[in-house]
Amino acid sequence: MKLSLVELTAALAACGGGTSSPASPNDGNSGTGAKQLEMPKEIVGIDPGAGIMQATEKAIEEYGLTNIKLIEGSGAAMTAALDKAISKQQPIIITGWTPHWKFAKYDLKYLEDPKNVYGGNEQIHTIARIGLKEEQPDAYKMLDQFEWEPADMESIMVAIQEGADPKEAAKQWVEEHADKVDKWIEGANPVNGTKLKLGYVAWDSEIASTNVVAYVLENKLQYKVEMLQVEAGPMWTGVANGDVDAIVAAWLPTTHKDYYDKFKDQIDDLGVNLNGTKIGLVVPSYMDISSIEELK
Repeated sequence: MKLSLVELTAALAACGGGTSSPASPNDGNSGTGAKQLEMPKEIVGIDPGAGIMQATEKAIEEYGLTNIKLIEGSGAAMTAALDKAISKQQPIIITGWTPHWKFAKYDLKYLEDPKNVYGGNEQIHTIARIGLKEEQPDAYKMLDQFEWEPADMESIMVAIQEGADPKEAAKQWVEEHADKVDKWIEGANPVNGTKLKLGYVAWDSEIASTNVVAYVLENKLQYKVEMLQVEAGPMWTGVANGDVDAIVAAWLPTTHKDYYDKFKDQIDDLGVNLNGTKIGLVVPSYMDISSIEELK
């Protein structure tokens, strides 16, 4: 069962107020602290089109979590709810993924997934439109050679979360990692203001990666880059029909599986640009729970 973003405030208020609110570990009536926290009756999710939401709906079914509701919202609403819960040491369950700045800011843990609903570790792929290799070989070469580590992405996400403009955060990272960037552009020649469109979803991770790639294309290869923020479906559709030149935001094999299966014959998969991503259900470490099975 899902709730809309409009209903999110009411759901969170129900979790945090009144006599039914869970006891804080610092409450004199809380007994043994975390073990006395009442388990939440909702999972705070993100936008309904995200693959992690589809996986969570499947997890609710597979684990028989008939007493738990999935709240649709956004990444920003999810992290706001997380911050509010942690500030009060209250229980909360969220849809989570790494890399993400929240793991650097808060002490969090993934719930074990013995049924493997969320799959194992994922990778982020670079996807280009058919024909980009022939029409824009220098951009294609840079995109094909783009790869980095989760720590690289997380450092930019943290900077943005702390108030830096995404473009400025990308610029600073590029300037501080010249050796890595030089490998991305090796063999690629500067052009003269050729236009290029990059699509991305409004996830903190993809805001970071797309801004970095756009900055390199513009300032190292002289492309004129237009960044298009859309939801996952339009992002994949745009690459498939040629309206978008490329994305560096394809989470595979699980998160964007449906889109990949639908469009795999209409796109050019350049391969992995980041290894070590993960999705699943996440809780604060102070919660005395370790597995999704314990949510029943």
